[in-house]
Amino acid sequence: MRDPRQHRIRRPGHFQPLPPEPADDLRFIRETITRSSSFTAVSGRGQIIVGATALLAAWFASHHPGAWLRIWLADAVVAAAIAAICMRAKAERVGLPLFTGPGRKVATGLGPAFAAAAVLTWLLHHAGADSAIPATWMLLYGAGVTTAGFYSVSLVPVMGLGFMAAGTLAALSPPSWGDGYLAASFGGLHILFGILIARRHGG
Repeated sequence: MRDPRQHRIRRPGHFQPLPPEPADDLRFIRETITRSSSFTAVSGRGQIIVGATALLAAWFASHHPGAWLRIWLADAVVAAAIAAICMRAKAERVGLPLFTGPGRKVATGLGPAFAAAAVLTWLLHHAGADSAIPATWMLLYGAGVTTAGFYSVSLVPVMGLGFMAAGTLAALSPPSWGDGYLAASFGGLHILFGILIARRHGG
């Protein structure tokens, strides 16, 4: 008679599920590795709001050409504040640090492109070449987002490439189309990818 205390021989291919504690530990380890390798605090809802402010800026700028640059610069400041507030809120909610690890890499990827955009905006404006500013903004913003996006969720670099494509088209189009391209990119692309990020990455 078989000793009931004897372990049964498991058939090949027969696996027993892990007890709850090891399974939870593995899930925690996997989430920790993911968070440490990519910046997941990009706020989709924040991107949607940023896109909405860009659409308003495009409308106001097209109706007030004398204040065109001031309107768009004001929107840039507002958009940066909204994005920062929303990212901080999401980072706190998911327990992800903003300024260490991948968060620092994202900021490093964005910084040079944004600085170049500021300098070129000043140069183009003082040279009387405001018509070249929309394409410059889209190309440099797209380059920065694409670079930073390699340390974030996969949708971010795709959005950056979309901005670069829009900037290229703007450079080849009549100058009067500038506000339309700005609305389509800073407005439309932010809203589109904001919705996708919110759905796939928790807000």
